[in-house]
Amino acid sequence: MSDGLRDDDALLARARDWLAEDPDPQTREELAELVEAGDLDELRDRFSNTLQFGTAGLRGELGAGPMRMNRSVVIRAAAGIAAYLRSRAGEGDRPLVVIGYDARYKSADFARDTAAVMVGAGLRAATLPGPLPTPVLAFAVRHLGAAAGVMVTASHNPPRDNGYKVYLDDGLQIVPPADAEIAEQIAAVGPLDGVPRPESGWQVLDEDVLDAYLARTGAVLTEGSPREVRIVHTAMHGVGHRTAQLAFERAGFPPIVPVPEQAEPDPDFSTVAFPNPEEPGAMDRAYATARAWEAEHGERPDVIIANDPDADRCGVAVPDAGTASGWRMLRGDQVGALLATHLIRKHAEGTFATTIVSSSLLSRIAEAAKLPYAETLTGFKWLARVEGLRYGYEEALGYCVDPEGVRDKDGITAALLVAELAAELKQAGRTLADLLDDLDVEYGVHATDQLSVRVADLSLIASGMRRLRAEPPAALGGLAVAQAEDLTHGSAALPPTDGLRYRLAGADGVEGGRVVVRPSGTEPKLKCYLEVVVPVRGAADLATARKRAAAVLEQIKGDLKQATGL
Repeated sequence: MSDGLRDDDALLARARDWLAEDPDPQTREELAELVEAGDLDELRDRFSNTLQFGTAGLRGELGAGPMRMNRSVVIRAAAGIAAYLRSRAGEGDRPLVVIGYDARYKSADFARDTAAVMVGAGLRAATLPGPLPTPVLAFAVRHLGAAAGVMVTASHNPPRDNGYKVYLDDGLQIVPPADAEIAEQIAAVGPLDGVPRPESGWQVLDEDVLDAYLARTGAVLTEGSPREVRIVHTAMHGVGHRTAQLAFERAGFPPIVPVPEQAEPDPDFSTVAFPNPEEPGAMDRAYATARAWEAEHGERPDVIIANDPDADRCGVAVPDAGTASGWRMLRGDQVGALLATHLIRKHAEGTFATTIVSSSLLSRIAEAAKLPYAETLTGFKWLARVEGLRYGYEEALGYCVDPEGVRDKDGITAALLVAELAAELKQAGRTLADLLDDLDVEYGVHATDQLSVRVADLSLIASGMRRLRAEPPAALGGLAVAQAEDLTHGSAALPPTDGLRYRLAGADGVEGGRVVVRPSGTEPKLKCYLEVVVPVRGAADLATARKRAAAVLEQIKGDLKQATGL
C-alpha cells in the first residue's frame, strides 16, 4: 500500500475516533457526512493539527474536528484549565471559576460545558446570568474573588467564529508561562468519556453581579459634571446594548438612541460584513440612524458610540459636513488622546500606557502632564500589567479607564467617559473635533493609519515577514529607515514577539515616524501600523500639516505592499 493511501486511512480513522466521542449531535452529523463523502481535503484541514491554546486563549471557526471550535475542543480546554487550577490550589480548596458568554452560536453550550467540567473536577463554578459583555466577566472575577474566569466570545470576528478567553485571579488575561502550562494540561487530557461532566452543581448568578458592575461604571465620572449630550449607540448585533443603556441611564444622561437593526443580539450579524466598528460599512446603519433622528427632531446628535459584539471596544464618530454620511469615524488613537486629555484634566494620577503599535502622542501628553508613561506589546494582557496603571489604550478601539474596577479594555466605561467629555465641551460651545484640533496644534499632527492584508492562505503572511527580514526597506514614504528592529529578539522593555519595527527619520517638513509590521493574533491578517508626525505652526497651518501627513502615509502603504509582496 502506498504512503498516500496509508495516510488517507489514518486520517479517516482519526476522524472516526473523533466522531465516536463527539458529544454534540450537530457536529457529529457534520463530520459523519464528511467521512461518508470521503472529503479528504476538508478532513485534512480539520485534522491537520489542533487549535493552539495561547495568550489569546482559543479562537477559531465553528465546526467539527480539532482545528475548529466545538464542544469537544472546549471540554478538553476546560479540563486542562481545571487541572492547572487544582495544581495551584491548597489541599482541600475548591477554587471558584466564573464563566461568561456572548450571544454567538454555541456560546451558551460552551459555557455550560465549562461549568460542568469545573464541577466535575471538584471546583466551584458560576455562570453569568445571561449573555453579557466581556468587561462584566472581567469585573466579576475580582468582585467575586474567583480563581479564574472564562469568557466565551470571538469578540469582533466573523459570525462563523467563536473563542475562549481566560483570566486568572488577578482579573488579568493570561500571559506566559501560564498559557504554556495550561496548554500542557490540555494536551494531557485523555478520552472525553474520562472527563466528568455532571448535569448540575454550578451556580447561575443573578443580576446582582451586573448591578455591581453598573454601580462601578459611574466611578469614572465626576460628580456633578454635565450630562446633556445626545448619543446614538450601536451594539453591532452583540450583547452591549442593554448594559450600555442601563449605564447611561444610571449616570443621568439622556436616553441613548439605539440603532434599531443592531441593538439586539444576532449571531448572524446580518447587517454588517464584519461586526467591527473599524471595518468599512460597519457604521453605515449608525450614520443613517443619526440622520433620521436629526430629521425628526431638528437637531443633530452630538456623538455616535459603537461597541463591538462583546462590548469591550468603543468606537466614536463625530459630525463632519465634509463627508457623504455627515459623520466621521475617529481613529482609536484619536479617541485614546481625547480620553487621556480628559482624565488629566480630571486630575488623574498614575501611569498612562499604550502599545508599540499605537500613536506616540500619548507619550507627549503624559510628559507635558509630568505623568509616568509606558509602552507594551499589543494587547491588554500586557497593558493591564503596567505597574501603577491609571489609563491604558490600544489603537484597536480598546480603552481601560478604570483599572481598579476592570483591568482590561471596557467599552462601556469608555463610552461613559466619551459622553462626559462631549457634554463638557458642548456646554462650552465646543466639540470633540475642536479638542482634536487643539491637540494637533499643541503637539503636532500625529497621523496614524493601518495597512491590513487579509489572506486565505496563512503561509502568505509568513512569506511576507520572511521577505521583509531578508530585504529590509531602506526608506518608506520618502523617509529614511533610521532603525530597523526585529522584535522576535525581545528587549529589556519588551518580551519577544513576531514583529518588525522601523523608525523613520525626519525630512521635508515631517518630524519622523514609525512602522510596525506583525501577523494578527486573532485573524488571518498581516497588519502594518503606521505613524508620521508633522509639526504645526499655529492653527492656520493645521490643514496643510494634515494633508502632508496623509500623503506620506499613503506613500508608506504603497512601499509596504511592494516590500511584503502582498
